[in-house]
Amino acid sequence: MGARNQRVWALVALAALGLHSECVSASSVNRKLGNVSVAGEGMDFDHFVAYNETWTCDSDSHAKPFNNQIRGVNLGGWLVLEPWITPSLFYQFLSGNEGSVGMDMWGFCEILGPEEGNKQLRRHWDSWVTEDILRELAESEAVNSLRLPVGDWMYEPYGPYIGCTDGANEYVDQLLDWANEFGFSVLLDIHGMKDSQNGFDNSGKSMGFEWTSKLNTYPRDLITFQHWPIRSAEWMGTFDPINATYSEINHGNIQHSLRVIEKIVKKYTGHPAVLGLEPVNEPWERTPLKHLKKYYWDGYLIVKKHAPYWKYIMHDSFRFGPEFWGGFMAGCPDRAIDTHIYQAWLDPAPRTGFYIDACQQKKRIADMEREFGPVIVGEWSLATDNCAMWLNGFNDNLPGFPRLPCKYVKCADPYMGFDQPGTPVDPSKPIQGPYGTGMSGPVWGLCPVGRDWVTETDPALGTDYIRTPAEAPPRRDDSDVVMMNLAKKKIAAFSGIGHGFYFWNFRTDLDEPHWSYMQALERGWIPRGNLNSDEISNACIKEDEGLYTCVCKRDQLELTVKNTISYCIEADGGQTNQTDTYDLSGDELYDRADQVFNDFWNEHRSEGATCDFGGVAALKEVNATYITADDYYYTDGGDSKFGLFKIVIICTVGIMIGSLAGFFVAMKMSKRFNTTVVQRLDRSVMGRSIKNTRAFRTSFAAHSYDPIGP
Repeated sequence: MGARNQRVWALVALAALGLHSECVSASSVNRKLGNVSVAGEGMDFDHFVAYNETWTCDSDSHAKPFNNQIRGVNLGGWLVLEPWITPSLFYQFLSGNEGSVGMDMWGFCEILGPEEGNKQLRRHWDSWVTEDILRELAESEAVNSLRLPVGDWMYEPYGPYIGCTDGANEYVDQLLDWANEFGFSVLLDIHGMKDSQNGFDNSGKSMGFEWTSKLNTYPRDLITFQHWPIRSAEWMGTFDPINATYSEINHGNIQHSLRVIEKIVKKYTGHPAVLGLEPVNEPWERTPLKHLKKYYWDGYLIVKKHAPYWKYIMHDSFRFGPEFWGGFMAGCPDRAIDTHIYQAWLDPAPRTGFYIDACQQKKRIADMEREFGPVIVGEWSLATDNCAMWLNGFNDNLPGFPRLPCKYVKCADPYMGFDQPGTPVDPSKPIQGPYGTGMSGPVWGLCPVGRDWVTETDPALGTDYIRTPAEAPPRRDDSDVVMMNLAKKKIAAFSGIGHGFYFWNFRTDLDEPHWSYMQALERGWIPRGNLNSDEISNACIKEDEGLYTCVCKRDQLELTVKNTISYCIEADGGQTNQTDTYDLSGDELYDRADQVFNDFWNEHRSEGATCDFGGVAALKEVNATYITADDYYYTDGGDSKFGLFKIVIICTVGIMIGSLAGFFVAMKMSKRFNTTVVQRLDRSVMGRSIKNTRAFRTSFAAHSYDPIGP
C-alpha cells in the first residue's frame, strides 16, 4: 500500500473515532523512542504527537508527567453490583429456580424487571455511598483518591439494564461534587462491559453459565448450575473453549465501548474532581493482546482529544510483566498500567509467607516502572483466605476453595433497611439453593467471613494457623498483629516504588475488615494519617535483607521430599543425581532439602516463587529473636503476648515455691519463728487441727517448742 493510501485509510480510521483530520500532522518523522523505532506521520495533540503505526508518542516539555501518588479506595458494589459485597440485595434469590434467580447485575435487572429493579437500586444507591462515608474517609487523612466502577450500560443502555438503571448518572454527578468538596480525585473505571470482558459477575454478567438441574436424579428437585468449569468472556468476540482462543473479533462491541468512552469524557471533562479514566476493568488473560492494545490506543486518543490532562490507566489483563507491556505507548503522557494484587487465592501459609509475598512485589513493580512506566495497584485487600461469602459467585465457589474451614458470624442486617425483600436471613434454614459447583452461603442465619490468625507455639515455622479452628481460641487471636504488619508491608511495597494504590473495597455488607477499608481503619489494621512514615517505609527491611531461610518440614513423607528436590533441580536446568538424592534418608535428606529449597526460593522469589513447594517447606527466621526492642523490624506482638503470659505464670509459681521454701527453712532453723507460728495456730479451731496433725509435728518438730504441749 502506498504512502498516499496509508494516509487515506488513517484518516478514515480517525474519523470513525471522532478524531478529525486537523489532528494529523502533515510531516513525516523518523525517530527512536527507547528501543522502539518510530517512523511515519503523527497526530498533533496538546503537547504531544501520537503515532498510529507504532502506538507511541513524542511529548514536549509542557506535557504533564504522571507524578501522582495515589492513596485510594474503591467504591465497589455501588453502581456495578457484586453479590459478595452487598449480599443483602441478593438474599431474595435464595431457594429460587431457573426463572427466578439473579446472580449478577444483568440477572438482577432481568428477573426483577425495570420498575422493581430500579426501585431497589435507588434504595441501594442512596445508602451504600453517602456524604458521611466520604467525610469519614477524608477525616482518616490517609485517602486522596476514589476509584469509581461504572457500567457501560449507564451511558449506552442495552438489554435488561434499560429502565432498571435509570438515574445512575445522577448519583455519579453527586459523588463527583462530594469528592471535590472533600479533596478527593476520582478515577472513572469502566468495570462492566457488554457481553463481559472476563466472565466474572463483576463485569455485570457471568458468562459461561448453564443450569444443570435436569441432570439430577437424587436428591430430586435439586436446582443446580455450573459456571467456573465453562467460564467465558465475549466482549472481545467469540471464544473457542476447545482451542482457548478467539475465533472471531466482535468489532461492534469494541465500537460500542469506544462510544461509551467518548460519552464519559464529554460528560465529565470539565469536572475538577476527575483524575482520569480506566477504559476496561480486568479483561481476562485470554483476551487477544493485540486487539486489547488497539482498543487501549484508540481510547487514549479519544480521551486526549476531549480531556487533554486526564490520566489514562490501563489494566494489565492479568499479564503483569515487561514482556507484555514494555514499550507500549512509550512517550505518551498521562498513561499508567493497573495491576491487581490479591493474596486471598494463595495457598494457606504461615504469616511470614504472606509478608514476604507482599514485600517482593516491589521488584515486579520496579521492573514495570522501568520498562513501561507508572504502575498503580488498582485493587488489593488484606484477605489471606477465600472465605468471604460469595466471593467466587452467588451460591458458588471455585473448585477446591476455600482451602481451609471458615469462620461464621451472624449475617448482617440489611444496610438499606428491612424493606429490602429477602431480609433478614432466615435463621431456621440450612444452606439454600440453587447450588453451584462449589458451596458458599448463609447457614442457620450465619455467614462465612474469614479466618482468625492465632499466636504461634513455634514461631520459627508458624504453622498453627493451618491446624487451629477458623475462630481463634481464647487469648490466642493474633489477627490484629498480623493484619497491621501485613498492611504496612503492602503499603510500603505498592507506594514506595510504584505510583500508589486503591484498596478494594471501601466497605462490605458483612463484617469483613480484610475487605473493608473502613473496618480496617476502625480495627487499627490500616494506619490513619501519613502513609509515608518511617514505620511504613521501613516495613519490609526484614524481608528485603533476606532474614529468612526456606526449610523442609520434618514431618513430610521422604518420597515427597525427594520428588520436590528433583523438581527444583530440574526446573533450574540441572539433572537429578539419584545417588545424591534418592539414597538419602532421615536428617541427611532433610538437610539436603533445606539447601535445595532455600537456593531455589532465593533464586526465584523475585519472580513470585513462594517457599511452599506443595506444603513440603516453610519459611524460618534466621537467628530469630521474638521479643525484641522496638525498631524498624516488626515484632509479632501475638508471640510476645503469649510469651508474656507464660512469664507471668512462671514468676507467680516461682514466688510461691520460694515462699514455701523460706517457710520450711524458718520453721526448722528458728525456734522463735516456730513458736510464734504455733501460738498463732492455737488461736483458732482450724489452726489447732493443723498443729496437732502428725505431719505438722513431725515435719517442723513443733512439740519441741509447744509451751502447752504434753
